[in-house]
Amino acid sequence: MTIYAYARVSTNSQDLEAQIHVLNNENVEVIYQEKFTGSSTDRPELNKLLDKLREGDKLVVTKLDRLARNTKEGIELIEKLFEKGVKVHVLNVGLLENTSMGRFFLTTLLAVAEMERNMIVERTQEGKAIAKQNAGYKEGRPKKYTQYQLDEAMKLLETMSFAQVEREMNRRGTMISMSTLKRESKIRKRKELC
Repeated sequence: MTIYAYARVSTNSQDLEAQIHVLNNENVEVIYQEKFTGSSTDRPELNKLLDKLREGDKLVVTKLDRLARNTKEGIELIEKLFEKGVKVHVLNVGLLENTSMGRFFLTTLLAVAEMERNMIVERTQEGKAIAKQNAGYKEGRPKKYTQYQLDEAMKLLETMSFAQVEREMNRRGTMISMSTLKRESKIRKRKELC
């Protein structure tokens, strides 16, 4: 019997360390991990793990929504594991059993997880709709530099190299990279040509 674990976060900016720490405390032998959205069923590391699991093995995850984000996918996935003779241990729930009660419990848990996810999406969309009503609303990340800072950097470029401007702006407290300077310079040159 081999004890495997699976850890997943939805975006590259999220950190897997908390899950991996908890899983290591469970004496797992191999941890498959990936940064991949749960709404996609094609998760390469999960697929590799599913191919590797054999009868008598155990799969450990911190939460059920790390494996599946909707009820249908979760039930299908865990039923396949049960058919293979794989034990499934969800740390915040316990060992899932291939019994009538175990399946009922699984279905209920997955339905609640899916409902929570849908509610988060709805609240996010509602918040965006409210924010869009504000006159100054702009979609996406806020700008890192003010127009004044960019103008100041472009003015310095008239007499300095990109590297010198980067150092000077950083000295003045505006941490601006050479790639940002070059991009802004190109944008302004294009505007001049139009």
